[in-house]
Amino acid sequence: MKQTPLHSVHAAINAQMAEFAGYDMPIQYKDGVLKEHNWTREQAGLFDVSHMGQITLEGEGVTEFLQKLTPSTFSATNNIAKYTVLMNEEGGIIDDLIVTRLSENKFFAVINAGCKDKDIAWIKQNLPEGITLTDFDDRALIALQGPKAESALKEALGIDTSDLNYMRYTESGDYFISRLGYTGEDGFEISMPNDQAVDVWNKLVELEAVAPVGLAARDSLRLEMGYPLYGHDIDATTSPVEADISWVMGKKQNTTFIGADRVINEVENGTARKRVGIKLTGRGVAREGAEIFATDGTTQLGVLTSGGFAPTLQAAIGQGYVSAGNIGDAVIVRVRGRDIEAEIADMPFVKASTKKTIKKAA
Repeated sequence: MKQTPLHSVHAAINAQMAEFAGYDMPIQYKDGVLKEHNWTREQAGLFDVSHMGQITLEGEGVTEFLQKLTPSTFSATNNIAKYTVLMNEEGGIIDDLIVTRLSENKFFAVINAGCKDKDIAWIKQNLPEGITLTDFDDRALIALQGPKAESALKEALGIDTSDLNYMRYTESGDYFISRLGYTGEDGFEISMPNDQAVDVWNKLVELEAVAPVGLAARDSLRLEMGYPLYGHDIDATTSPVEADISWVMGKKQNTTFIGADRVINEVENGTARKRVGIKLTGRGVAREGAEIFATDGTTQLGVLTSGGFAPTLQAAIGQGYVSAGNIGDAVIVRVRGRDIEAEIADMPFVKASTKKTIKKAA
């Protein structure tokens, strides 16, 4: 298995490790998943996400190239990050990713760990002459998430981000800093050279407000926000419209991207299924693969694509695809032959606490 530059740190504090996307990753630390989840919501959680891919695309015409690969349009303003998806020719999703414009002809992207190889191969397959892809396999990535993330970053590293808006990017020395994350909390993803990762991690975790958090709590945090997990809630067969993320297309609709015919048809005519939130009202927890039925118990509406216990809500939640139904409708989730009462729920399940837009004086 591969190891991140922070592997020795996790081993030294006896983190529970497991394979994830080909890497030996920390699933949880000594305090356990529940405490790590709540700590992130209340203080600042520190995540090793160095298994994820970091690339740049650079060259004349790179904006148009990205608007071919994704259904999004990209602002001409530098240092703005955007959530989007790579599309295949069938109108399905190859991966979801964050893309940031660094300059007129240069973009930075963070891609999912399990999709790195196929993403890069797909981009190279379509890469026009004059555009260069650079894979930063020599950089680590740390996520600092929670209401005390901003103050922790300043105290530990001397970096003041009080003027940095949500979904914005800045640089400080060797650090690439993006104000975003996968938890719904305020926070940052910090990219740095591999040989600086341990020092940065230690400076942050020494603070009283900061604690290490593993991938298990990262999953429960993102589930509360209704964020999709690639390979589970979205995949190569799922369109952005089915996944209920058609907003990635923006107001100025891009109609020339790969797979556009299917997606635009679904925007205009609807789809046979839609990703929704599911909240269990009966006792029990439902996981991926549990079947969703109408209240008659015989009409199957869909299947859960992910699910678990939501510590913030003290309730079991999930998300999946249903063929019919509206927010608030009662449904049944079948778990190993047992029917549990549930309802179709709006997402996010928990209100986001991301940084509010900073209004500057005229």
